[in-house]
Amino acid sequence: MSHHFVILARENGPYLISGEFTYLDVQGNPQKTEGKMIALCRCGQSGNKPFCDGTHKKVGFVAPALELKLTDDTHS
Repeated sequence: MSHHFVILARENGPYLISGEFTYLDVQGNPQKTEGKMIALCRCGQSGNKPFCDGTHKKVGFVAPALELKLTDDTHS
């Protein structure tokens, strides 16, 4: 089974991750995205870490955009 997801770092903004995957929450519990996009803090100032809460706009965070396409080619 092959899993694909994309990490997009918005210019001066958060990491946007789209695709279907599982991640571990702060307590170590698995959470499934079910194809929903999540935004992760890149400025380090969010009050809702690791998720973005828009604080990057208030603090004047500056960083270039980038895009990573990741594939996990796992064979059963």
